Formats: sequence, C-alpha cells, structure tokens
Amino acid sequence: MRPRIRPFDDRDAEAVVDLSLRAWAPVFASLERVLGSEIFRRLHPDWREDQRRAVEDICAAKKQRVWVAEVDGAAVGFVAVEIYDPERSMGEISILAVDPDHQGSGIGTALTEFALDRLKDAGMKVAMVETGGDPGHAAARRTYEKAGYVLLPIARYFKNL
Repeated sequence: MRPRIRPFDDRDAEAVVDLSLRAWAPVFASLERVLGSEIFRRLHPDWREDQRRAVEDICAAKKQRVWVAEVDGAAVGFVAVEIYDPERSMGEISILAVDPDHQGSGIGTALTEFALDRLKDAGMKVAMVETGGDPGHAAARRTYEKAGYVLLPIARYFKNL
C-alpha cells in the first residue's frame, strides 16, 4: 500500500519520535558492535535522548520542510529536507525514518522520491544524503542507491586513547 504523504503537524511529534527511536535501535546496536562499547558510549552516552531531541528540534525548526507518511491514518515514517547550499543549488535529505513494522514495504522509497521532488520544486539541482557504512545502515543505503544516489566513500576512524 502506498502511503499518504502530508506535511508534518505538531500533533505528529510524539508518533514521529517514537517510530524513529524504534527504527534506529538496530542502527545504534550495529554502531556499538562496530565501534566497541567503550567508544560507542563516549559518542552516544544516551542515544535515545539525543535522537529524541534531534527529531524534535528538526520537526520544530523545519515544519514546512518535514513530511509524514501515514497508512490507515497512522504515522509510519517521516522525512525532512533542507536547502544545504543554495549557491550550488544543493539540497539535502537531513533525516528519514520508517517504523520497523512498515520497513521493506516501499515507504522509505516513497519518502525519498517525495523529498527529491520537493528539492526539485525548490530549484535544487543536486541532492545529498548521508548515512552510515555499517551493517545497521544497509537498508538506508539500498533505498538511496535505488533512488539514483551515487556513493562517495568517506573514511572516518575512531580509536580509544
């Protein structure tokens, strides 16, 4: 079923935060496995609270650029876009999450396509999105590659001191 995508409304905040925390739990577990517990805890002492605050801040600050995907009247995903570099006509998908109960059903793809259309409508010529290279981000990478994004490998290293 194709979701209905509509503008974010304040009444969506709790559902969007909740679904994003459920969606990112396996991602943060993957990061902890890759980085090791000591580095992970230094970077993310309370990832749930940090992510909650990040989602709330994005939704509050960028209301006109946040959209919610709903199925049967329930929020099942969301996406936020921003004009990243207007001089270069570059926009960005700054955040995207799909409820784990609805992952694999095309909602991430629908939100990505919707966001790209909004960036085109705003006159952007290039779109950017960032995601992790760890196993927990594999589904996100597949979604973005399916949408035609080109991967620019970047290496970021961490070491306990």
